[in-house]
Amino acid sequence: MNARISQFKDHVGQEVTIQGWIQGGRSSGKIAFFEIRDGSGFTQAVVAQESVSDDVWQQAVGASQESSVRLTGTVSAHPKKEGVFELQVSSMKVVGASEEYPIGNKEHGPDFLMNHRHLWLRSKKQWAILRIRDTVERAIMNFMHEQTFVRTDSPIFTPNACEGTTDLFPVPYFDLGEAYLSQSGQLYIEAAIASVGRCYDFGPVFRAEKSVTKRHLTEFWMMDAEAAFVEHDENMNIQEALVKYIVKACLTECKEEFVILERDTTPLEKLLELSFERLEYDDAIVRLNELGSDIKHGEDLGNDDEGLLTQNSPVPVFIHKWPKHIKPFYMKIDPENPARVFNNDLIGIEGSGEIIGGSQREDNYDLLLERIKADGLSPEEYEWYLDLRKYGSVPHSGFGIGLERMVRWMSGTEHIRECIPFPRLVNRIKP
Repeated sequence: MNARISQFKDHVGQEVTIQGWIQGGRSSGKIAFFEIRDGSGFTQAVVAQESVSDDVWQQAVGASQESSVRLTGTVSAHPKKEGVFELQVSSMKVVGASEEYPIGNKEHGPDFLMNHRHLWLRSKKQWAILRIRDTVERAIMNFMHEQTFVRTDSPIFTPNACEGTTDLFPVPYFDLGEAYLSQSGQLYIEAAIASVGRCYDFGPVFRAEKSVTKRHLTEFWMMDAEAAFVEHDENMNIQEALVKYIVKACLTECKEEFVILERDTTPLEKLLELSFERLEYDDAIVRLNELGSDIKHGEDLGNDDEGLLTQNSPVPVFIHKWPKHIKPFYMKIDPENPARVFNNDLIGIEGSGEIIGGSQREDNYDLLLERIKADGLSPEEYEWYLDLRKYGSVPHSGFGIGLERMVRWMSGTEHIRECIPFPRLVNRIKP
């Protein structure tokens, strides 16, 4: 019967056929050992010369790394490692022989590995990260569904910026001039809340920001959420519940991946039992100054500041109620302090930095129009967005979570370029 390596625990003592690739191998006299991957996992395949035909043995000793193979044999429990299974091979066929594989066991530099990204994905580490990414993505969608959010896709071509920024990728758009690659679907899904109440989109977004850091990509995936009749505090409640849901899913589903990555999951396990800290911006600046940062009130937090705030924290920290002048026009002004807005950045632990940005949206037409003008934006370009405040406006809030940043945190990966299959960076667009 055909089986997947991940199913071996259910087939001990049975003969199965698997199909996959040779991750590596070695021979010892009359026995050949192969590490096989089939996408679902890894196993050791043992080929004993005395147990197979001459043809099978010749294929075994001649098989090279990354050759694709079809193996038939009996599943057995590893004699020393509990929960580990092997395949005692009786038949082997090389489906596609591999040329000499360019990625060996020696250390390779990041440029070499990125130039060979299409092959590097086959490594154990990249396999683990890809699967954690899949788990994070599914967890996000499952959570949103359970919380009655409706997926509402937003366009990638847009006529203007979500936040009035200049970090845009322009694209010629027929006779209509220039369009831009979307930075966020937020404005569009705000329109949908009057239809479905709660909605989200999930897809690629683009930032023409020349940031060369371990946390920035020019193309990445983001989930934007919007909810009618949700205000500032409840918005943070939803974000906290989402992050805990993702963490729990990864801890449950990615045990093998964490072992491969040598990821200490203790901090993730602990945060599930605790409430996230909520720190107003003013208090965050005071704390940062006490910790040695020279940040001044009214300035945005840098990477180092985010790290300082969470370096000894067992939980992510919400920084909320920021100064109005450093945040986008659509955020609702705090009526008790018109110099600040009802927004938040969620800073993850373990050096993961900002993972979510959210806010209550301005629902008053006149105040929103005033903010648009104050930011030097064209009211005509945002006429449709202003319309939403003219026809049954309600208090509403939303947030965006970056998929790759969440994967970087969950996997403990140093650089975000490894958290997306084919990264697009300021200095890289291939392969």
